[in-house]
Amino acid sequence: MKKSIWTTIPDLEYLNGSFRENTMLEALGLEIVEFTDDSIIATIPVDKNTMQPFGLLHGGATATLAETLGSLGSQFVLPDPEKGRVVGIALNINHLNSAKSGVVTGVVTPVKLGGRLHVWQIDITREDGKPVSRARLTVMVL
Repeated sequence: MKKSIWTTIPDLEYLNGSFRENTMLEALGLEIVEFTDDSIIATIPVDKNTMQPFGLLHGGATATLAETLGSLGSQFVLPDPEKGRVVGIALNINHLNSAKSGVVTGVVTPVKLGGRLHVWQIDITREDGKPVSRARLTVMVL
């Protein structure tokens, strides 16, 4: 069995409730689904809040999903997540295929977990498994 990279695994009810209240996460319908030993999984619906005017999932919505997952990942690998703070400093995202309906799922995994910098890969897929986006987020530990 793999050892978990997380120093703390937060309550999903909290993350999907008061943590996201009155934020972009709530507006987009972003839901944290699961923490595995080395990944976090979250979803967003493809709906009126996440689509661009041409009926496709907006790239900004997938970028928000990616940045949220990487930032959460960094926060919860810190020795004391309650005291430490992290900020995204670089996001690169490639949009590979469109999504017109349903739900997309993002999975974040670490590329590098250093003392001051973390690098995360975020893969976003449609319900049929087809890739929508692949992102890489660099996070600075403050």
